Amino acid sequence: MKKVNIALVRLIQFVVFVVFTFVVIVYFAAIIFIPLDALVMISKLLSVVGINTFVGALIGLPIVGYLGKIIYETPGLVGMVMETGIDLVKMGKAKVDAFNKIAESIN
Repeated sequence: MKKVNIALVRLIQFVVFVVFTFVVIVYFAAIIFIPLDALVMISKLLSVVGINTFVGALIGLPIVGYLGKIIYETPGLVGMVMETGIDLVKMGKAKVDAFNKIAESIN
């Protein structure tokens, strides 16, 4: 019966590890995809006005770059966003390590 309990604890530990890994990947991917989405939206907006999508993307690229520069120059914002992501990693590691203590107590 102990082996079944240990197997269940390890299975749940693996599921928690996968969930936290997915959340961290999505969090940091969102940092990349938000400016790309802004560029797509600007080019689509300019295509409604009658400007070609390629030309709209060329016009939108400096706009998105300038918005990124404003965000980068905001004091503490980039650090806070990165610190939040690192806190997610640390919290996930702590939760996965907590399952090791549970598995050891079953033995």
